[in-house]
Amino acid sequence: MNWRSMALLLALAAPTWASETNPELELVSEHPVAGMETGNLSGMAWCGDGLWVVSDREDNLLYRLDAGDGDAVWQAQTEHFELPPVPDTGLPWGMRMRTQATGMVRGGQMDFEGLACDRLGNRYLVSEAHAAVLRVSPAGTSQWLNLPSALIRQARASGMLLKFNAMFEGIAVDPDAGRMWLAAERERRGLLVMHRNQSSWQCTGGCVLLVEGGNELPPPALGERPLPISFSALAYFNERLFTLEPNAHRVCRRNLASGKAERCWSYAATVLADSRRYDTPFGNAEALSLDEQGAWIGVDNNAQTRADGEKRPIVWRFAAPPGGWSAK
Repeated sequence: MNWRSMALLLALAAPTWASETNPELELVSEHPVAGMETGNLSGMAWCGDGLWVVSDREDNLLYRLDAGDGDAVWQAQTEHFELPPVPDTGLPWGMRMRTQATGMVRGGQMDFEGLACDRLGNRYLVSEAHAAVLRVSPAGTSQWLNLPSALIRQARASGMLLKFNAMFEGIAVDPDAGRMWLAAERERRGLLVMHRNQSSWQCTGGCVLLVEGGNELPPPALGERPLPISFSALAYFNERLFTLEPNAHRVCRRNLASGKAERCWSYAATVLADSRRYDTPFGNAEALSLDEQGAWIGVDNNAQTRADGEKRPIVWRFAAPPGGWSAK
């Protein structure tokens, strides 16, 4: 087959590819969150018997969500922890200075953007500002993890972590805290993995699992302006990684060994309903947690007011897809 024949076949196939859509997740319930004074819900994890969230504008607070007796509005209960001095993770001096200046203006020097939990109830917070991970115990004590010195170097050599405010945006750990994954947000986005060796973490065969660049079209309701492909959260469930991809308004299941997407599900129908729209072309979903019955997705409204007047952060509950999260 010559190249002209191949080009013709690809052209004929293109409309089929373009028309493929991801199955829609079914919305079960919606919960505005009261009690997060600064808003900016940026990470979420189920820890023990409750759902916990973090704000990227507060450096020493976690929130446990109180669902009450099935109330639509959930109350955020605060837990304070001591923040130890931040380690030097190898980020360039100019980026660190810009991060410090931005944090002083808007609040949140750490810019915590992701939350994960192990079976012992330890919480893991990833700092976008410093490319570091803080572990907070159930007792409220905390320490920065000893991450590999090669982590930042390998990420930047692969094209990630080169842009301000486009750093680590998601974190996941397995229940035994033997493996940890981090998601680089955008331009270029990617997944990195580390393995625990007693009190430190190592890049076993390299930290970089996946790197992707480029733009994609958002759902049709948002027009035809291409947006950067991006990750805003990670979750670990049943030996798979799940990524939250806000500009595409979808959740994707990814292979642990390669990071490649295996199956994706859309939540665009919920997000883009007229009453739930924000005046922005970018997705606001920033937090993800999964279980057998469904998914929790958290919305960082970034001080914006929704079309229906709602100003608080939002948590959505979606039902698991038919056949469950492992369905082919």
